[in-house]
Amino acid sequence: MELTVNGAKTFCYTGGKPFDAGKPTVVFVHGVLNDHSVWILQTRYFAHHGWNVLAPDLPGHCKSEGEPPRSVEEAADFVLDLLDAAKVEKAVLVGHSFGALTVLEAAARAPERITHLALVGVAFPMKVSPALLENSQHQPMKAIDMVNVFSHSLMAPPPSALGPGTWLYGGSRALMKRVLASNTKVNVFHRGFAACDGYAGGEAAMAKVQCPVLFLLGRNDAMTPPKAAASLQAKARDAKTVVVDGGHQMMTEAPDATLFALRDFLQG
Repeated sequence: MELTVNGAKTFCYTGGKPFDAGKPTVVFVHGVLNDHSVWILQTRYFAHHGWNVLAPDLPGHCKSEGEPPRSVEEAADFVLDLLDAAKVEKAVLVGHSFGALTVLEAAARAPERITHLALVGVAFPMKVSPALLENSQHQPMKAIDMVNVFSHSLMAPPPSALGPGTWLYGGSRALMKRVLASNTKVNVFHRGFAACDGYAGGEAAMAKVQCPVLFLLGRNDAMTPPKAAASLQAKARDAKTVVVDGGHQMMTEAPDATLFALRDFLQG
């Protein structure tokens, strides 16, 4: 599905079902150097169980045009503008990593529009090591290899993720290379990491959130360890925490557990 957001073509994956604004809507927001495909299992489940699904490629990423967000705040504005473009009054927001900070900020800016908020692989502050920031700008292939190691705790996902025989590291590395190459004008890798590193509004944003919040964390996450969500958990009014056996890329490393946590949260 294509929408025009702020004058730019925006691609949204809908889980294989036509978009119907009369149904409840859940928006999935990816992290740095990812795209909509990281949510493939979760989006298809919800699309086939009574939900509208919008899983956009962020601006300037892969199939979406526009200027890549320079900050978490810019990305949050995009999410709310996306809801307007789709004529969606209220929605569930689900975000991973940078996407988690993005949906948190969006929920704080328009609390009356967000019914549930799921923060997957979140941390605050989400500081990025100087080595990763430097390499993301000047040696992106080296930085991709570093992130790939830090993001996974398993050598291969179970069959329900991407299919038998899938090599988790290889698939993730190929995705990151493809996303990086999709924008020849802006280094979306460095820009995304810099946005994570510079975001200072997490606790203030959480204090404004009015809906139930799910913290979905990876037990073996080396990028955003579960303890790094503590400052946000302390500010949340109505929060639930689920820790799954996986690393940062838990959507493919622990796909069923991630899906079931989201399903149960929304059913509850």
